[in-house]
Amino acid sequence: QVQLVESGGGLVQTGGSLRLTCAASGRTYRVDVMAWFRQAPGKERELVAAIRWSGSYTYYTDPVKGRFTISRDNAKNTIYLQMNNLKPEDTAVYYCAARDPLKNYYDSWGQGTQVTVSS
Repeated sequence: QVQLVESGGGLVQTGGSLRLTCAASGRTYRVDVMAWFRQAPGKERELVAAIRWSGSYTYYTDPVKGRFTISRDNAKNTIYLQMNNLKPEDTAVYYCAARDPLKNYYDSWGQGTQVTVSS
């Protein structure tokens, strides 16, 4: 399995920016896609953005397109989520996840980092 540690969450005002970081360790050679999910109180966890460990493929959910950017540093086994123009509806716990292509689902998760956007 892969160990994931997130950092970078916090409290920011509407329109502000934050950058989340997820450092991976362990069996990273078993990962094909890394992603950021979020879960707001009373809501289901949702996929926010994803990136392939190699190549140029990225995915964004519609509400964050044009505001969030996912990127990776393969040498550091790290992915990032740059979040700009934050809105109160972005408030949630953000989780980093890794997908094992043999299982075809996200089987490794970080502990989560809180992002709070005040209006």
